This record gives sequence, C-alpha cells and structure tokens, in this order.
Amino acid sequence: MDLLKKLEQCEARFKEVSELVQSPDLVKDQKKYKDTMREHGYLSGVCELYDEYKKVLSGIEDAKILITEEDDVDMKEMAREELHQLEERLPQLEEEIKLKLIPPDPLDEKNIILEIRSAAGGDEASLFVRDLWEMYCHLAERKGWKTETMEAQETEVGGFNKIVTNISGKFVYGTLRWESGVHRVQRVPQTESQGRLQTSTATVAVLPEADEVDIQINPNDVRVDVMRAGGPGGQCVNTTDSAVRLTHIPTGLVVIQQDQKSQIKNKEKAWQVLRARLFDLEQSKKDAERSAARKSMVGNGDRSEKIRTYNYPQDRVTDHRINYSAHNLPSFMMGNMDDMINALNVYAKEEQLKADITEMGAQ
Repeated sequence: MDLLKKLEQCEARFKEVSELVQSPDLVKDQKKYKDTMREHGYLSGVCELYDEYKKVLSGIEDAKILITEEDDVDMKEMAREELHQLEERLPQLEEEIKLKLIPPDPLDEKNIILEIRSAAGGDEASLFVRDLWEMYCHLAERKGWKTETMEAQETEVGGFNKIVTNISGKFVYGTLRWESGVHRVQRVPQTESQGRLQTSTATVAVLPEADEVDIQINPNDVRVDVMRAGGPGGQCVNTTDSAVRLTHIPTGLVVIQQDQKSQIKNKEKAWQVLRARLFDLEQSKKDAERSAARKSMVGNGDRSEKIRTYNYPQDRVTDHRINYSAHNLPSFMMGNMDDMINALNVYAKEEQLKADITEMGAQ
C-alpha cells in the first residue's frame, strides 16, 4: 500500500466533501446529508493524522540535514535527540494511519436492539442473563446511552429467560457489535448447597436498529395477530387484546410484543424488532458472501459461537476470539469493560487491514 498516495487521495476528497457540506441543498436529502457528514467527519480525522505525518517526515529530513551540515556541537546534539524522537513516532503514526484509513461502517452509528437469552444451565442460566443485562445497562449509563426494556421474560428465581432492550446513543453498534455470541459463566450457583462449580451459557444478539429506509417490508408479507398478554406460567395478566404477534411469512420470523398495556405501542415495538431482525438477516447474508474471500479473526458474530467465559473462582473473564483476559470480574460486570471492547475493535480493524492489503496484492 502506497500510504502517501492514499493520504493524498483522502485529502483531495476531503476538500470536495468540505465544499459539499456548504451547499444549502444538501439538507433537502436527509440520507445524503447524513452520509456526507459522516464522510466529512471521517476524512477530517484522516487529514489531521496526515498533517502530523507530513510534519514528522519533514522534521526527520531537517534534522538529518542539521546533523550533517551544522558545526555547533550543541545544535547537532539537539538535532540527534529530535531525530530519535521523530523516528520513534513515525512507525506508531503509520500504524494509526493504516487503521484510520479503514472507513467506518455506516452501521456503527446505529442504535441497537440487544437480545439476551438463557441457554444451557436452567435457573442459573437465567440469573446469568440478568447479570449480563445489568452489565450492559451499567456500560450504557457510563456512556450516557439511553436504555428501554422492550420485552422481559422473568423466572421465579429472579432471572430472565429472555430480555430485549433498545439502547440508543452515540456509536452504540460500533461499540457493542462484537458482543454477539455465546457467553459462558463458571461459578457456584446460589442454589448449590454442595458448593459445586456449574457451567451455564447465555446467547447475546446485538442487532443494529433499522429505519424504514434501511429495510423495506411488504405489509402483505406480515401476518398481524392480536391477543391477550400472558405472564409466567401462562396465566392471563391482561383483560384486553393488547399483545401483538407479527409473523413475517417469507422468512418465518415471529415477533411477540406484550410488555405495554397499549396495543398500539406493542405493535410499534414489534415492528421495530421485526425490522431489526430482518435487517440483521440481510446484513448476515452480505457478510457471508464477503467472508468467502475474507473472514475476520474476531468472528462473524454468529450467536452459536462461544466467545467469552466469565470464571468467578479465578476472578477472570476471557475473550476466546483474541485470547484476551481481564481480572477484577466484579468491576467488569459493573460495565467497566472498555479495555476488552477496544481490544476487540482494534483487532477487527487490524484483520480487515491485512485482508485489504492481501486483496490489493491479488488484483
């Protein structure tokens, strides 16, 4: 990859986009406006690094000339020190630029629908679902994101068989996109009198929230049923037909929403979840097509893939995709998981960069 050539192209494009954002006509097309502003922000960051890169290269050249031509001993020594600092900075800067040159995924800015379900482990698995949900809620609170529970299937022991939450804010999907998969916990359950260690699992799905412009659904493809809401054990908890079930006939996807007393609100939320699931299905197909030529080592977010283990006796959480471990598990479960999230995102970008370079070499 010719780094300077690529940076020059970005700088030229930044000038073009900077002129585009000044146009009063741009706001008339909201999608084009959002896309243009996103590109402008991305290119602005690239150009900042490019400016520093040019200064470092120029500084190295000037320092070498000074060392060669300057007679003053003190000046030579200062030039050597500066050269040493700049030559140390150069490879670091080049790595930062290479990662920055990977364009951000437009999905990264989207809000998400977070689905957590119990898998293996019975009551203990349902308690683990609650722990994971609270962990993500703590993270959201720290980042200033808004959370809204859309569906919750509570268990008698105080856990959840399933909980669905909408999380909205800045860069939510870009932060949590690699959380999808099977999460495993190893600990002694509260109900275990013998003190035996148990392994339980829960699945996490991070779905980018889809607008109507993102996914077109033919209303004729969706069967809408209304019914009375049911609670744990199947008993009726509502005397009106407020629960809504949407069935997407072409895919067989079914969404049931009954948390709200209003049928209208339940229907709105059900459509919101259905759009997200269909959008996720569409994106998964595209990812599968791309993965024939390129597959990230971070994984594909498949919810059948075991990604992380929370080991309570050893006070350790390990992400198996990047072999990254963190200690102080209680702090991690309080949402202090930024280091792991950042490590996952950096690793994903590095793998994408390697794949891009390989593809460029093959062309």
